[in-house]
Amino acid sequence: MARKRTLKLHCPTCRKPVKSKDEEFPFCSERCRQIDLGKWASGAYVISSPLQDEGPSGESDEDS
Repeated sequence: MARKRTLKLHCPTCRKPVKSKDEEFPFCSERCRQIDLGKWASGAYVISSPLQDEGPSGESDEDS
């Protein structure tokens, strides 16, 4: 009989081990979840925009 695999990762805030079955996954606690949310809200975390390829003359594709 195959056993269920438990994914074990680390909390992104405090780096404590967290199991995928934990209630607060991927965080270890509500506190770490709130800290992470605060970083997103304050702009500490950002998703960068995609890089634009430049043509042979040095102009971006959007300028053409």
